[in-house]
Amino acid sequence: MGLIDAISRTLSERGEVLDSASPQLARIRKQMQVVHDRLMSRLQRLIGDPKIARYLQDAIITQRDGRYVIPLQADFKGRIKAIVHDQSASGATLFVEPTSVVELNNEYRELQLAERDEVRRVLAELSQRVGEYAPELEQTVHVIARLDLAFAIAKYADHLRAAAPTLRPIRPRKGSPHPGTVIRLRQARHPLLDPETVVPIDLELDSQTYALVITGPNTGGKTVALKTVGLLALMAQSGLPIPAAQGSELSVFRSIFADIGDEQSIEQSLSTFSGHITNINRILKRSGKRSLVILDELGAGTDPQEGAALARAILDYLLGRGVTTLVTTHHPELKAYAYNTPGVVNASVEFDIETLRPTYRLTIGLPGRSNALAIAQRLGLPEEIIAAARAELHPDELRVDGLLDEIHRQREMARQARAAAEKARREAETLRAELAARLEHIEDERHAVLDAARKEAETQLEALRGELEAVRRQLKRARQPLDVIAQAEEKLEVVEEEQMPPVERRRPRLPRRTAAPRRVILRPGVKVHVPQLGAQGVIVSLDEEQAEVQVGVLRVRVRRAELQAAAEETDSPEAAAAPQSDSAPKAEPVTAPESGYAPSPGVELDLRGQRVDEALDELDRYLDAAFLAGLPWVRIIHGRGT
Repeated sequence: MGLIDAISRTLSERGEVLDSASPQLARIRKQMQVVHDRLMSRLQRLIGDPKIARYLQDAIITQRDGRYVIPLQADFKGRIKAIVHDQSASGATLFVEPTSVVELNNEYRELQLAERDEVRRVLAELSQRVGEYAPELEQTVHVIARLDLAFAIAKYADHLRAAAPTLRPIRPRKGSPHPGTVIRLRQARHPLLDPETVVPIDLELDSQTYALVITGPNTGGKTVALKTVGLLALMAQSGLPIPAAQGSELSVFRSIFADIGDEQSIEQSLSTFSGHITNINRILKRSGKRSLVILDELGAGTDPQEGAALARAILDYLLGRGVTTLVTTHHPELKAYAYNTPGVVNASVEFDIETLRPTYRLTIGLPGRSNALAIAQRLGLPEEIIAAARAELHPDELRVDGLLDEIHRQREMARQARAAAEKARREAETLRAELAARLEHIEDERHAVLDAARKEAETQLEALRGELEAVRRQLKRARQPLDVIAQAEEKLEVVEEEQMPPVERRRPRLPRRTAAPRRVILRPGVKVHVPQLGAQGVIVSLDEEQAEVQVGVLRVRVRRAELQAAAEETDSPEAAAAPQSDSAPKAEPVTAPESGYAPSPGVELDLRGQRVDEALDELDRYLDAAFLAGLPWVRIIHGRGT
């Protein structure tokens, strides 16, 4: 009997030991039931006896110390031959066991002890059997935990409307201080904010940029933007989908450091400035080219001039070490620093002067504007004070603010135009889908009408052929010439030859979407490049979404969109001019995407002959490399040692 059957036979769904656990247990419990019924019957007769009932406190049967007793009024002690087991808190009631049921109580108690011993024996035996399967059960629990984690991640991702980002390896560039990291977040949202109300941000550090300086008003969303990037990077490296749009990309950082918030401590006598510097000092000692450093309000909490100088020096130190850095600040000097320093770019959170509220939109490439005078004017500060304040400012600063205002307005107009274009594109896609559905319906009707006409013609021709055959037989019996019948049959054959063939379904032709310049012609026999494997192969067969490709001795299925053109198979004027036979399948041009995967470690890993610890370490390294290379599957060869 298997382990599952043994457990099912022994334990109920509530964890109780069943009678079927052993024949001995079933026999003991059957005897217990018989003795219990006899005991209850005798006690019921006692409490129902009028001579005894008048001495009882209540006409009930209860238990004390595992024995069945009845409640006797203390004043009538001795009126009933019984053994006292307990008394009530007031002392008015004695719980006694009549001597007439002592033997039955003893027998019932003995059977209870026998049941306990048998249950222990059964559970010990079952536990021993479970122990024999300990490795398999541990593995099962581990797999169930992994499945539970996968379902939890999927449920969480569905709740956040999250997507899986593309993880990019860090590739330092020779002769460049850029660490080779990638941060490209599209429509990113903080995972703890309501997805219905949060304003998503777009953040991208290009191939020339690895430091971002964000400026803008308080409560404008600067700190939330930093936390969003840090949390999404950690989520991605933990195997979680991130609350961002498809196409987001992140590097796999070795470490992520953050100094966010007010670190002042009365207990440790630390001010805000001291708390920040203590954290930053620890971060500077431990960060490197494969780190992501996030600093909030850099240089705050001290004299503005000294704070700005210290902030520039810290940024210079991090940039010199090639550390990917995101900072927020209120120091205007850092705007010019970001503009003049290679590898650094400005960013800002927007503020609506009309409503005096932040928009929470992050703008890359532009520093934040100084809105103090505009806000003061909107709040009703006297005009002469506003004018006096403007007079104190350098004309160049006023011109810079004016230029920034104009640039922000132009970008806002461009954003609105882009949103309108995106809306129009979605509407066009919707109309295109509706048109496709209508054309499909029309094609269904055409197919049905033509098929019905063809079937009706076949029926009529069959009936005519039957009539001609009947006339032929009649003429033959009458010994009449059959020339007329022969002519009619020849005409019938001509009609049958001209009859329409079975109706073929036509696919509705819709306007093609604009294709990318690089294309590969997909058809059986074409040589293509498979980026996930880093190898070339030949297409064996195609369906609507996937292609079967022969790569060496292997056959793999790859999505059509992931295939790239081999060098000799790219489109050319000669290839376009080459005629194709009617019988050959139609070639379909598709976009060949750029490959952004890490080098492939190969599709096979042989662990035979290695010790367990060595094999597990090598397997972890291989699976990480295979995932970063985008391999769709791998083969692991292992075995039991001799």
